[in-house]
Amino acid sequence: MTQRVTASVGLLWTFVLLSAIVLAGGCLILSSLLTSAVRKQALDDAKLSLTQYANGVLGPRMIYGTTLQVGDSATSIVNRDLAERPDILSVKVWNPDGTLEWANIAPERIGKRFPVGGELAEVLETKEPRAEFSTLGDEEDSVEATRIEGDVIEVYAPLFAGQKEVVGAYEIYADAEPLEASIDERKRTIWIANAMLFALLWILLMLLARNASGMLRRQTTTLRERSAALSESYRMLEESSVEAIESLNATVEAKDPYTAGHSLRVQRIALSIAQELGLPPKELEAVRFGGLFHDIGKIAIPDVLLTKPARLSEDEFELMKRHSSEGARIVAKFGRLRECVPIIRHHHERWDGTGYPERLAGDDIPLPASIVGFAEAWDAMTIERPYQRGLRIEEAFDEVREHRGTQFSPAVVDAFFAAVAKRPGDFGVPDSEALVAG
Repeated sequence: MTQRVTASVGLLWTFVLLSAIVLAGGCLILSSLLTSAVRKQALDDAKLSLTQYANGVLGPRMIYGTTLQVGDSATSIVNRDLAERPDILSVKVWNPDGTLEWANIAPERIGKRFPVGGELAEVLETKEPRAEFSTLGDEEDSVEATRIEGDVIEVYAPLFAGQKEVVGAYEIYADAEPLEASIDERKRTIWIANAMLFALLWILLMLLARNASGMLRRQTTTLRERSAALSESYRMLEESSVEAIESLNATVEAKDPYTAGHSLRVQRIALSIAQELGLPPKELEAVRFGGLFHDIGKIAIPDVLLTKPARLSEDEFELMKRHSSEGARIVAKFGRLRECVPIIRHHHERWDGTGYPERLAGDDIPLPASIVGFAEAWDAMTIERPYQRGLRIEEAFDEVREHRGTQFSPAVVDAFFAAVAKRPGDFGVPDSEALVAG
């Protein structure tokens, strides 16, 4: 859980870092688009202002009827009008054929014809004004270039006679410095405002991420504590369950004084054989509980059968055989003991398939069940009962060898003899008699 939370927090901060990059990129793009829009709008405003000035103030002085004519009287009036607009640096009036009809700078060029091209040709064709920031230097504006420093706003506007007829065009050069200063100021405002806005957004995002990561860590700590508490409660519940089963098992053994300690002996014998066979820890745990509780189902068998001093009748034995299934049913209700359910259910199966409750044979019988079944049989052979004499160790060994491959699993029998030779005390075999097992 801790690793998953750490990974989630790492992803969260990675997202915050990537968000910073995305926001910075968005700030750059948005600011660039806005400054471009501001520059274009400023240029459009300048174009509109200069075009309106040319059409409203200069046009009436230069058009007579439907022709373009600029007389000496008009020149003096136009120059006077231009004096009122210090931002206008130069005005030229073009005839559609490229003849320069009038200029307030170097009037000696008037009457000279130039090639019609570029913006002038487009304005004469489209009848729409055009404007741009320009640096002077072409042949036709070479004179202006010697007298005007820096960038200018260059506006071309059609000169109409009437509503639609174009009789010429204006070429106006205006001082660009005031407009560029205004644009720069707006650009700074845009960049600062956008930077502050996106920085604020990122700071808010970072604060949210920090709060979220803190909340995740706190929730993880709480969940870990609750999980530990639940695990402890579950452990205690399992221990209580096992204690309850042990109490039931003790009740079963208390009914028959001749079998006192039987379950513990079966458990010890079964574990010794299981260890000899190399069973993994999980199966060893199942054998430990299966050996201890293998007869727990006898709690459902009438006491009269459990304490009968003689052999059981056929009907009584059929009833007694139910204890393995009943024991499996009881133990299956406890989670910690579920692994030993097959052991309790099948510990009376026989290798040759004549056992009960399901008449399993050979390897179909779970190995832990075969181990516990053998351990119970060994203990039953070697203890005294009212209706049966306990076998001497040599006799019990012979009994085991005789039933190898019929009642008992060959592998379990072989492991039994190997374990007896190493740990005779586990099987109640004196050291002096352990050599007989070999």
